[in-house]
Amino acid sequence: MAEAQYIPAGSTTAGSIAVAAESTVATRMSAPPSFDVADFPVPHGREEEWRFTPLERLRGLHDGTAVATGEGVKVDVEAPEGVTVETVGRDDERLGRAGTPVDRVAAQAYSSFEKASVVTVAKDAVLAEPIRIAVHGRGGVAFGHQVIELGAFAEAVVVIDHTGDAVLAANVDYVLGDGAKLTVVSVQDWDEKAVHVAQHNALVGRDASFKSVVVTFGGDVVRIHPRVAYAAPGGEAELFGLYFTDAGQHQEHRLLVDHNTPHCKSNVAYKGALQGQDAHAVWIGDVLIQAAAEGTDTYELNRNLVLTDGARVDSVPNLEIETGEIAGAGHASATGRFDDEQLFYLMSRGIPETEARRLVVRGFFAELVQQIGLPDVQERLLAKIEAELEASV
Repeated sequence: MAEAQYIPAGSTTAGSIAVAAESTVATRMSAPPSFDVADFPVPHGREEEWRFTPLERLRGLHDGTAVATGEGVKVDVEAPEGVTVETVGRDDERLGRAGTPVDRVAAQAYSSFEKASVVTVAKDAVLAEPIRIAVHGRGGVAFGHQVIELGAFAEAVVVIDHTGDAVLAANVDYVLGDGAKLTVVSVQDWDEKAVHVAQHNALVGRDASFKSVVVTFGGDVVRIHPRVAYAAPGGEAELFGLYFTDAGQHQEHRLLVDHNTPHCKSNVAYKGALQGQDAHAVWIGDVLIQAAAEGTDTYELNRNLVLTDGARVDSVPNLEIETGEIAGAGHASATGRFDDEQLFYLMSRGIPETEARRLVVRGFFAELVQQIGLPDVQERLLAKIEAELEASV
């Protein structure tokens, strides 16, 4: 794969693969965060934060014409002992503490939901079983809000599984108390016509550890915006993601790690595979190291594997540093086709070309799948990857 680091906007590789990599930080170019929809102008597609997104396919989420209709989505929560699950109204003070909407769709979702789900893990509780949240679309338009909060020194794994058909705009808040450890696996396995736009906000406490694994397969348009900030020194955040983009699909992942506190760490690694005409994947990785964040250690990586002609990747790693007193910072972006040497090596040992290509793709994703740590989820995702590869031959 060819490195695409610090390539000016609009640069392309050969053939039908388009790659963009920029060093301009987008986080200072948008409107200030706000819970009020009126504070965000209707986007037209020329704005930095919207220029890759097919607005005409958002079904009105971006301009206010989308209103809750149909049966929306059904949310079911399975939680072990030591977990409190509540459905609360808009006036609950726990809503919105992890972060403020940063674009019009997120603000629309916050202004439009009626009930929110709050999942609380008690202080010092260490869960032996994961919390499983099933979000199933039943048609129509829906707006949602979820809060997952861990008390001090609590440990939990949460799986959020999105299936069915819906047009959904949502905000998800993760609040970690001091010393807490939270792993979240968010799976987007929507039907082919679904639209899903979500902002994920994580607020990491002192010496707390947050791991996010975002997995995207289904949907017509999926745009996920994970964001991390630190409430106190010593916090660590790992943001992993994998996506498999098929013909006609638009999958967009926009990340921000805001190092606003000294002596915190972050590591970002997203990988994607694309196949089919007009498959479009977008990855925006923003890391901001503020002047007060001395001792920061951060790295972000995006790699993409293009399996067929007609696919496009836009990969934009951004790093802004306001202090020289850091432990380390870096980023990398790479997009390419199959490694001919890997294929030759496998085929020279008697493995047919089709099977060799599958082995390369499985190996490409294996490191991230292992980050999930739940055998049943891992097996399901590997089976999904296998099914996608079957469709490409």
